[in-house]
Amino acid sequence: MAHSLVLTPAVTRLIELAIEEDLGRGDATTQALVGPEATATAHLVARQRLTVAGLDIAAAVFRRLDPSIAIQTQIDDGAEAQPGARVATYRGAAAALLSGERTALNFLQRLSGVATLTRTFVAAAQGTSLRITDTRKTTPGFRLLEKYAVRMGGGSNHRFDLGSGVLIKDNHVALAGSVSEAVRRAKGRVPHSLNIEVEVDTMAQLDEALAADVDIVLLDNFTDADLGRAMARLRAVKPRPLVEVSGGVTLVRIPELARAGVDLVSVGALTHSAPAVDLALDMEDPAGQAA
Repeated sequence: MAHSLVLTPAVTRLIELAIEEDLGRGDATTQALVGPEATATAHLVARQRLTVAGLDIAAAVFRRLDPSIAIQTQIDDGAEAQPGARVATYRGAAAALLSGERTALNFLQRLSGVATLTRTFVAAAQGTSLRITDTRKTTPGFRLLEKYAVRMGGGSNHRFDLGSGVLIKDNHVALAGSVSEAVRRAKGRVPHSLNIEVEVDTMAQLDEALAADVDIVLLDNFTDADLGRAMARLRAVKPRPLVEVSGGVTLVRIPELARAGVDLVSVGALTHSAPAVDLALDMEDPAGQAA
């Protein structure tokens, strides 16, 4: 099934900013070499194995420059592309394709990079109930796009913003005085529709969180030994809260966390450290062959 990304006003503004950044003073090279009536065909090609994300953004970039451009997608967002595979084909004004190439690829390479890295983490948890989630460690302005890319990689989204849920972290606990007091204040002041999650980094804080009957417990930077003790304690609670683990989680540790019974693993690296993938836009020559 094809996936689509809603072009919200915020996303549209981001596209406009990106185009302005690259084309604010025009495209001197294209204007010198390509006439306004020239048309061309370009193929989006994967240069490595990757998971595609961002095709709607690339289409919006090109259509901003040529509203009549024809686009044919061969591989949808969320699907895997092998090296050399054609992902999409664009036909329209040659100037629009040349001038929009870098901006479109910047979006595609970034978002497909996030999706591709997410896919590797999801694959490590395959066959288990463990869910891989993102964090709010996103590129400023790109959060909606990067969280979409995480979903295209098979991951799940954590909070979109600070209003999406209550997550009591170490600094909140420090200001409230204790986990218990922080939870008490939260329960008295937030709507019942918002889950209350507490980040704990010691067994004593875990006990406080369990006594306070929170919805989700986040075990932050727990060692393997402490994680085992924490999960044993959590299994004794009926019904037990959801268990999330975060803090320096590496790919090799995912199967171990799944075996331990962890429900969620939040990985900031999915968005803050995903490398851009290698995608290219190849123009056809007049004979119809990719240049």
